[in-house]
Amino acid sequence: MKPKIKKVYNENNDFQHVEVLKRNREKRTKYQEFFVEGVQAINFALAYHWPVKTLVYTKERPLSDWAENILHNSTAELHLELPAALMDKLSDKEEETSEIIAVVEMAAPDLSRIKVKEDLLVVVFDRPSSHGNLGTLIRSCEALKVDGLIITGHAVDLYDPKTIRASMGTFFAVPTIRLPSHQELIPWFAKLRERFPDFQIVGSTAHADLLLEEVDFSKPTVLLLGNETHGLSKNYKEMADQLCRIPMYGQITSFNVACAASIMLYEIDRQRRQRLARLGSSF
Repeated sequence: MKPKIKKVYNENNDFQHVEVLKRNREKRTKYQEFFVEGVQAINFALAYHWPVKTLVYTKERPLSDWAENILHNSTAELHLELPAALMDKLSDKEEETSEIIAVVEMAAPDLSRIKVKEDLLVVVFDRPSSHGNLGTLIRSCEALKVDGLIITGHAVDLYDPKTIRASMGTFFAVPTIRLPSHQELIPWFAKLRERFPDFQIVGSTAHADLLLEEVDFSKPTVLLLGNETHGLSKNYKEMADQLCRIPMYGQITSFNVACAASIMLYEIDRQRRQRLARLGSSF
């Protein structure tokens, strides 16, 4: 079924709907849709089969082959054709207005989206307060083979355009789920323990005695990360089987959370690659 094409000449309801998704968290939640801009982000969204509801563009400027191809192969319900001035107003790009803006349907906050397997690696980020940190963490998760990211507590909006922009589009590649609190994870963790006897929950805190490299990360693992200011909460510390820290030698007492997570995820991947290499050499 071909998309419905609507030509928009002013800031009508269709324009306002897209514009409010860009700036208003409550409206995004109400409509279960969000604003996506940028070639890389849209390519990721399509590659990972996210439902695109609307594509927005202008015909007053020549479109690239990429944009023409996106529109030609679109399965969106609606195409909005805007004047260039309205497209400029809608776009967040500073130097050059985006050729296409997409409205995408949100994914269900369902833990079943995370594929559970023998070498499971899941990150839990409690109460993230920075869109940049959250987006950067998503990039690291995608780069270092994390199976899923879970956000809990009062946090910045996962679906904010600033989060998606900071993730460089990898947002669409990593199953990311927001939950109200740690409570919703308790039964899920219990099921993981039943399935994997060596399953472990490892918390990150600068006050731990155990160093990062002293933890055996070859096991199915959930890595807990705390809020940027307050660190790991008491509830999560009590849930953790082990607490560890990254060794530091300067005057500063902690890393930026996204930086710390990247270091920890690299160490996890390093250990797992070494283990696979040892197993391979034994045959």
